[in-house]
Amino acid sequence: MTLDRRSMILGGSAALTAAAGASPALAAERQGPLPIAGASGWVDVRQFGAKGDGTTIDSIAINKAIDFAAARGGGTVFFPAGTYASYTIRLKSRITLHLDQGATILAAPAPTTGSGGYDHAEPIGDHGAYQDFGHGHWRNSLIWGEGLHDIAIVGSGLIWGKGLGRGDGKDNYLSDPNGPGTGNKAIALKLCRNVLLRDFQVLEGGWFALLATGVDNLTIDNLLVDTNRDGFDIDCCRGVRITNCTINSPWDDAICPKSSFALGYPRDTEDLMIANCLVTGNYVIGSVIDGTWKKMPASFANTVHGRIKFGTESNGGFKKITISNCVFDDSQGLALETVDGANFEDVTVTNVTMRGSFSSPIFMRLGRRMRGPKDTPIGTLKRVLITNIVSSGAGWLPSILAGIPGHPIEDVKISDVFLHQIGGAPQAMAALRPPLNELAYPEPNMFGDVPATGFFIRDVRNIEMSNVEIAVEKADPRAAFYLNDVTEADFFRLRVPRGESFVLDRVTNFRSFGSRWLKDRTVDGLVSDRF
Repeated sequence: MTLDRRSMILGGSAALTAAAGASPALAAERQGPLPIAGASGWVDVRQFGAKGDGTTIDSIAINKAIDFAAARGGGTVFFPAGTYASYTIRLKSRITLHLDQGATILAAPAPTTGSGGYDHAEPIGDHGAYQDFGHGHWRNSLIWGEGLHDIAIVGSGLIWGKGLGRGDGKDNYLSDPNGPGTGNKAIALKLCRNVLLRDFQVLEGGWFALLATGVDNLTIDNLLVDTNRDGFDIDCCRGVRITNCTINSPWDDAICPKSSFALGYPRDTEDLMIANCLVTGNYVIGSVIDGTWKKMPASFANTVHGRIKFGTESNGGFKKITISNCVFDDSQGLALETVDGANFEDVTVTNVTMRGSFSSPIFMRLGRRMRGPKDTPIGTLKRVLITNIVSSGAGWLPSILAGIPGHPIEDVKISDVFLHQIGGAPQAMAALRPPLNELAYPEPNMFGDVPATGFFIRDVRNIEMSNVEIAVEKADPRAAFYLNDVTEADFFRLRVPRGESFVLDRVTNFRSFGSRWLKDRTVDGLVSDRF
């Protein structure tokens, strides 16, 4: 007697009986509906009453299946093909949700009666003033878990957050419900460990397709996310691997590591690897999942997001970060930021290709918004290595590295980089002196237009660039590099457009040699010059 795994899953003991010679109908009559399929620990949600018809609310049945498996010490809760309209699904330790090909967990619209629906959001303490509102709530989600270990969501199915709100009501994209009984996140996890998310798809994930806060040993692999706000928010997490994912998030960020105060105390995000991912913000939602890849209209350009962005919540710290082998397609580029006291240290970025950056291809910001407890010291941003980067078709904003007076970005090495910008800026832009904006929300456009085509560098100590080329599609009056209040700057083997290459404003210990069109130059001491 030989049984395949699918027969075991779907048939359980009935399949065993049928294999021994009895008809499937007789097997079902003898055995009745079974809550567990075979001895493997797999539980079929339909055996607990789930209909999968897209209309019946199946979350009660799904939660019963989860409870049953958890009571036995754990197991796999199986979703065969079908559409399971649901409110909140509550994960438990040692549980895997397996979405079969053709299975969809559908976020149902919130009830209009004012009762029922999704779990209510948790109350938030005084520390709620220290982060954006949504980062302090997990339970008002389609799927959530807190304080769990050894959990997984896997399979080739779909999580469709159709009935979830975005949490902000913007863009007229979705009627945005709020209040008790409404949900606005596809998956939310708090203080969990040993988590695997693999192979499934997320469509319209709400405010966050994934909000993971205080989650350790988190693996996210081969997800396709086509969503109406943030893709992955990785907040106060340790031991994170994000690999082989595609995220289209036109209205917000694709992969967004943070280190907020949402737990009531600061906690680092560390040991984080992002590899082999594609991020974009300029495709019609749904067209990436269905494979048609339809571009947003040209009028959408000012709204494009879809980037990898660190640090808009930065009360804790960021340490031991690697980003490698990633593609940025029509996005806002890469952002490394700390503005609330976080120490951001030990970062490598390598083998990245960007096309059509709508703002700075590379943006690094150390600021002092300081949204957190009183007397928190200003943070640091240091030891950052960026290599093997190519960017084409970027807009007027160059790459920006900006600290603040007395608190420079430190120890940055950038090498083997080709940055192609559209150029063509007006002459007046070359004479600009951008404001410091020390307290502002961190975004590449926070300084307005800037007087450089390649890099605008201010309040930085110990920066080295080598094998860097800046190219412009149209002639641009701005210098390739603008340095202001920079100490210890080495530039080797550059290639830049003809014309003014450097503006130096209060630069100490500057060296440039081996560059196309430029004479070698070394200044030991303070210099302000243009050449």
